[in-house]
Amino acid sequence: MSTFVLVPGFWLGAWAWDEVAAPLRAAGHRVHPVSLPGVAERAAESGEFGLEDHIADLADLVVREDLWEVVLVAHSGASAPVGGLADRMPERIRRVVYLDSRPMPQGSSVYDLWQPGFREEADATVTDGRLPMPSWDFLAAQGAGLDGLDEAALARIRARATPHPEGAFRDRLRLTGAGAALAQAMVFCSFPLATVRGLIDSGAPEFAALAGPNWELRELPTGHWPMFSRPADTAAVLAELAAL
Repeated sequence: MSTFVLVPGFWLGAWAWDEVAAPLRAAGHRVHPVSLPGVAERAAESGEFGLEDHIADLADLVVREDLWEVVLVAHSGASAPVGGLADRMPERIRRVVYLDSRPMPQGSSVYDLWQPGFREEADATVTDGRLPMPSWDFLAAQGAGLDGLDEAALARIRARATPHPEGAFRDRLRLTGAGAALAQAMVFCSFPLATVRGLIDSGAPEFAALAGPNWELRELPTGHWPMFSRPADTAAVLAELAAL
């Protein structure tokens, strides 16, 4: 059985993993869904939380719960704190899984990777150091597809989403390279795996690393929010990757 740490993307908390965690636990796995500082039930915590605070919080969880051989899962923008933790504590991590996400390069920020329209939205709407969740139409237009989510599901997610600390997307990730050799995986949800394999075969430099022996690639066709649109299948693919 495996130990999972599930880190949600922006505006979401541990609650986002409820329907993924349940089947994993039923199968005997140990599962730790995360709410990062300043988000979800921790939204009332005071402070201008930055990326290093989120990395430190994940590290505290791993030490406090004495976790080893962790399957560390990053959805969307959680790639930054997850990448930071894997770099700082590689001896505790068995595999890093990027769920409709991707690893962050050294010295980059999530803000750098956003499309210009998303950066403009962030600049215009941040209030008191927190970024509110944009409209669904805006997110979909920026590539965060809504496949598999009906209006009721969108309303439920919106009702529980909370503004995200600004530092989490503006701060730059500092890496030493200590986690580069870890087993890693990407699960493509809103981007076809066949297209990715074509880009790898063509020698596209931004995809070259995915051809390495420590990478596994999987496809789970749905929108950008698989923990809501296909939770049982999300749990299944995570369990499959954990078993490798």
